[in-house]
Amino acid sequence: MPDELRRDVRLLGALLGQVIAEQGGPDLLEDVERLRKAVIGARRREVAFDEVAAMVGEWDIDRAVQIARAFTCYFHLANLAEEHYRILTLRERDADGGVQRESMASAVLDLGAERVAQLVGGLELHPVLTAHPTEARRRAVVTAIQRISHQLAEYNTPGRGSTEQDESKRRLLEEIDLLWRTAQLRNTKLDPLDEVRTAMAAFDETLFRVVPQVYRSLDSALGDGSGTRPPLARSFIRYGSWIGGDRDGNPNVTAKVTREALLIQAEHVLTALETAATRIARTLTAAAQFTSPSSELLGAIKAATDASPDLVSELATRSPSEPHRQWLLYVAARIGATNRRDLDLAYRSPEDLLADLRLAQDSLAKTGAVRQAYGELQHLIWQVETFGFHLAELEVRQHSQVHAAALEELSGEGPVSERTDEVLATIRTIAWIQERFGVTACSRYVVSFTRSAHDIATVHELARHALGDRAPVLDVVPLFESGQDLDNSVEVLTGMLEIPQVQKRLESNDRRIEVMLGYSDSAKELGPAAATMKLYEAQERLTAWAAANDVKLRLFHGRGGALGRGGGPANRAVLAQPPGSVAGRFKVTEQGEVIFARYGHQAIARRHMEQVANAVLLASSPSVGQSTAAAADRFRGLAHRVAAASEQAYRGLTEAPGFPEWFALVSPLEEIGSLRLGSRPARRGLGAPRSLDDLRAIPWVFAWAQTRVNLPGWYGLGSGLEAVAELDELQAAYREWPLFSSLLDNVEMSLAKTDRSIAKRYLLLGGRPDFAEQVLEEYDRTRDLVLRVTGHTRLLEDRRVLSRAVQLRDPYVDALSHLQLRALTALRTTEDLSEHERERLSTLLLLSVNGVAAGLQNTG
Repeated sequence: MPDELRRDVRLLGALLGQVIAEQGGPDLLEDVERLRKAVIGARRREVAFDEVAAMVGEWDIDRAVQIARAFTCYFHLANLAEEHYRILTLRERDADGGVQRESMASAVLDLGAERVAQLVGGLELHPVLTAHPTEARRRAVVTAIQRISHQLAEYNTPGRGSTEQDESKRRLLEEIDLLWRTAQLRNTKLDPLDEVRTAMAAFDETLFRVVPQVYRSLDSALGDGSGTRPPLARSFIRYGSWIGGDRDGNPNVTAKVTREALLIQAEHVLTALETAATRIARTLTAAAQFTSPSSELLGAIKAATDASPDLVSELATRSPSEPHRQWLLYVAARIGATNRRDLDLAYRSPEDLLADLRLAQDSLAKTGAVRQAYGELQHLIWQVETFGFHLAELEVRQHSQVHAAALEELSGEGPVSERTDEVLATIRTIAWIQERFGVTACSRYVVSFTRSAHDIATVHELARHALGDRAPVLDVVPLFESGQDLDNSVEVLTGMLEIPQVQKRLESNDRRIEVMLGYSDSAKELGPAAATMKLYEAQERLTAWAAANDVKLRLFHGRGGALGRGGGPANRAVLAQPPGSVAGRFKVTEQGEVIFARYGHQAIARRHMEQVANAVLLASSPSVGQSTAAAADRFRGLAHRVAAASEQAYRGLTEAPGFPEWFALVSPLEEIGSLRLGSRPARRGLGAPRSLDDLRAIPWVFAWAQTRVNLPGWYGLGSGLEAVAELDELQAAYREWPLFSSLLDNVEMSLAKTDRSIAKRYLLLGGRPDFAEQVLEEYDRTRDLVLRVTGHTRLLEDRRVLSRAVQLRDPYVDALSHLQLRALTALRTTEDLSEHERERLSTLLLLSVNGVAAGLQNTG
């Protein structure tokens, strides 16, 4: 472990230990230390597994709960220390003065400034924030961790005196004390607007500030003199959100919620824009004597004086002979009026605001104040272009069955249900949003489980029922989730071209169509290897279809945070896409704990955005596409054999009689709902209550992670690799084909987070030793063959940072797993538990679930 990281881990751990001893007594700290040393000893094979289990079994439930809290708090602090070390590493690399790999400058170096400038013209990066319930931490806990993070940064600031250090350490201790006192579990279930407000924290603290930094990085890479010339980089990031718009299986998301969600977004972005404009205006103290305004700016100030004489007079008094400052203060006042809905002063659209900002920019540039023209003012222009007045496009999603049922009711003579009324109300809300904020604020309507073009036409027909000729502009997006739906995707798109509303939309939007691919459900149905191949070939066919039909296709990747739901490093995922499928456009979901992992700190957020943009540029270049195409042609047959055998093994387990019941027994599946992770139920409510088809992919992956099995991330690949006898060909595919290497690297990461000995204890809880043996045999097979194909002697051998993170956490996750096993075993096998005992055991189980999620750093 690097010295800086070890120092912070020890500091935070010692302070937490002090708090535990103060609040729970020295004996509690002693028990925590006993368990910590025991699990470390078990990792070294110095302590038997049963000895650790016996130790945990000796404590009463209340003591076990306290110990679970201690280890959970430790993980929050260890994660924070690692984040700080990552930021330190990024800054040190930047200080070296060289070109960082996977950066904007790296893309320019690899492709050439001229080629990148051409690609930038069509570059689109579209992250979509979702409320999928995979963030196990309460917002109060997240906020407490952020305060500790700030104090740790203060403590580590070089050149501070001893008095300042002592004060920083006192503040650290105060905040860690408060973290210990903060309840780890939610007492009430989140509602959708709570989820909206939680996501706004990422915007307020990170996204709004980082986006212009990313553009500036590209602008600097494209040519010298950034900040003193018109920008060569254009804004290419546009955010989307499903939070408050995704109602698939979530009756809590109503038309009213969708309307309120957009209003909350608008309030945050307009507040941020007003603050930024005011800050820039106050610093722009350029006197007219030295920075003469253009005639156009003087004319605009005169018109403003005629329209708002009192306001402009006040500004002129506060900023005499500073016309640029006066103008930007006036602009800030108008943004504030837009937020307050003061229609006399408010801007009608972001385009009107941009015109006023560019008026100031042009005036400054003409008079020679180029740094003021193309510095912070350009950042504000980029922010307006990126976020508009709505912050992120709010997307609506609903299940195709809901639409079909609604249309059937509306076409009949019987009464209309409340659910159908809600569908129509949602469409009317979309129309209201478009009238107030413009079409770009809300036009995409995603249809889950799209089976035919009729499912798309149904939405347009429902819009006609809702508003007749005044129906909103809708970009209806088919979502293909199952293997069969992926196979039929081209047929569905062909049928869409026959729908009159789609034809009309193509005429006005430069023939753009969006298609969403569901990684979660396809992986849950087919297993990781077969789903990867099925998705890849579906994208190939869709790309070819788009070229043949003169359509600009954008693929929307519905990837989860966990590996079993298509997660993993986003930039590697981009480079693994089929040639031609990216074409400068990449849209992807950012879910749950991934939002705060990627956007919780500005330095990490910037690095993530640059890595993804770098990958999109490289994937869109002909040279990369040609090499990927050649590898795909060479290894396609091999990949089909791997996928077929893998799917057979996966289905052989998950479709076996009794498997769903066994899974519910060996995992905390049913208890996870009590964590109140989000507003959406764990089941869709459209199928049998005990069916895996009905179970959402998130709790499926989350529950397996808790058992330390991580089955969705790797199961079946070992059988798939075993079906191919040519080890040298598998190794060549790993070296040469990004898709195959990405698959194996992700599986290797999932295997590294699996613990066989602890997993075995969970698997035996279900009373089906045959299932347990089948899973463990496949684990052994997969681990052995992945190592042989990659050429590694141990898991994550070539990923030092990730390997260190896993090794640092493993013993402490083991401690929580032992506590969870105690609770789960009692709940599953003890019939005469009192209500109080069951309640306390459930609390212990949920605390351990929360802690394991923090330790593994992914859930669903």
